[in-house]
Amino acid sequence: MFLVEGTNDSINSYGPICYNLESDPETFEEAIKSQDSAFWKEAIQEEMDSIMGNKTWKLVDLPPGSKPIGCKWIFKRKMKVDGTIDKFKARLVAKGFTQKEGIDYFDTYAPVARIASIRVLLALASIYKFIIHQMDVKTAFLNGELDEEVYMKQPEGFVIKGQEHKVCKLTKSLYGLKQAPKQWHQKFDQVVLANGYKINESDKCIYSKFHNGQGVMICLYVDDMLIFGTDLNEVEKTKSFLSKSFDMKDLGEADVILGIKIIRDGENVGLSQSHYIEKVLKKFDHFDCKSVSTPFDQNTNLQPHKGCPVAQLEYSKVIGCLMYAMTCTRPDIAYAVGRLIYNGKSRHIGLRHSYVKDLISNGVISIVFVRTEKNLADPLTKGLTKDMVLKTSLGMGLKPISN
Repeated sequence: MFLVEGTNDSINSYGPICYNLESDPETFEEAIKSQDSAFWKEAIQEEMDSIMGNKTWKLVDLPPGSKPIGCKWIFKRKMKVDGTIDKFKARLVAKGFTQKEGIDYFDTYAPVARIASIRVLLALASIYKFIIHQMDVKTAFLNGELDEEVYMKQPEGFVIKGQEHKVCKLTKSLYGLKQAPKQWHQKFDQVVLANGYKINESDKCIYSKFHNGQGVMICLYVDDMLIFGTDLNEVEKTKSFLSKSFDMKDLGEADVILGIKIIRDGENVGLSQSHYIEKVLKKFDHFDCKSVSTPFDQNTNLQPHKGCPVAQLEYSKVIGCLMYAMTCTRPDIAYAVGRLIYNGKSRHIGLRHSYVKDLISNGVISIVFVRTEKNLADPLTKGLTKDMVLKTSLGMGLKPISN
């Protein structure tokens, strides 16, 4: 504890320091002995209740010739936006890296909704005034049913006395298993299709159910889902069905999803997470972030970094956030982000040019000259003046992030 002089508003930024004095435990023993042991014990018990309630395993004698995989507790404090602690989370994870392909698992692929699909659904929702709600599946991977025989050691802190020699035969998937994502998606797919929903052939994570012009669409991204409905009643019926099938968390109406805000009454889709991006950038003082009027000034020349060392991991996190925004809602910053991650000439450029040349030669496509002032793709390839950035951004359907 320490004393900070100032007004209530001026010292709010010290909140995270006051609330989070201890790092997350790395082992089960550390969690039990930490100053927050009561919270970690509660989180651990909640995780075990989910696992046992789902009948994830049964204790058996290890068959001859079989080898059990290990497991590990992962502990994480979930933080609120203001830096205070939201909840303590404990998760039991199987050591899937010790699994052997062809014995402990076979296929591992699992589809997720494409960002292009999400954009289309959001655009349709804006035009047709769809109701959008969001739900989250609690411990989603525990729902998957295993096809293979997988044995695991009993988790630390929950080894049953008198049965220490026994192992857990997994009947359901567990976080950390190679096949866990695939088995979860397969389970969700079976349940939803059995209830009359139809799968979208262009995106295997989009499901729909309509009758006489009324219905819903479900967009699944791992364990998060968006529910688009023609009216609230249809959405509520879908949420009720999902809650009976899985342990769900209802997040209510989704006004802001994936950094995109739905602008009602026929307006375009605009950015709502600009402050988050700005906060991420300003987290690192040595980046010398300044307010600029264009993503990348025409006269800017990047120079080799010769100042204090920059943590590669932290730098990668920042670039990753910007790449996500660039892909989802901010194509106008594509060129600037590309310059920050550029590392020598890409060998793919030559291949693409050759492919395009062939298409032109075969008459499949043709080239039309577009003047710079009318080229909406210019921000993707070069630095522009402030006026051109504004003009092309509006042309792409982006809205100003402030007035």
